[in-house]
Amino acid sequence: MLQKEVVERMAASPGSGQYGRLFVILQQRCRVTPLFTIGYGAFKPPPRVESAFVRLEPYSQPIVHVLNQAAFETLVKQAFSQRRKTLRNTLRELLYTEGISRLGIDPAARAESLEIDDFAALANRLHELRQLQKSDV
Repeated sequence: MLQKEVVERMAASPGSGQYGRLFVILQQRCRVTPLFTIGYGAFKPPPRVESAFVRLEPYSQPIVHVLNQAAFETLVKQAFSQRRKTLRNTLRELLYTEGISRLGIDPAARAESLEIDDFAALANRLHELRQLQKSDV
């Protein structure tokens, strides 16, 4: 049981205002199913927020293949760090615009419009680039 607003963010879909970092990280590892809302009157004293039950069902395998979990989490965090900016701007320190385009992802898109597969592709590219940098040293 969590605050209703948190459950809504956990279950949001790409393109919605609620979609964000929390959902992308959760979706990689488990299915999120909002169950039902619990009104204020169910508690004494009544809270100022509504509550909701949510079911988290872990996948036996993550739904996307990620080469490096730390790179995935870093990339997702950075992509959502400035919600109104484009990937070109938010990921500037991690990936070049051309690299984003080569993956079939529009650098002018915002993080909230991407599917989890897109985040996995970007994170895998970031990991590959970091491995190349290590081998060049």
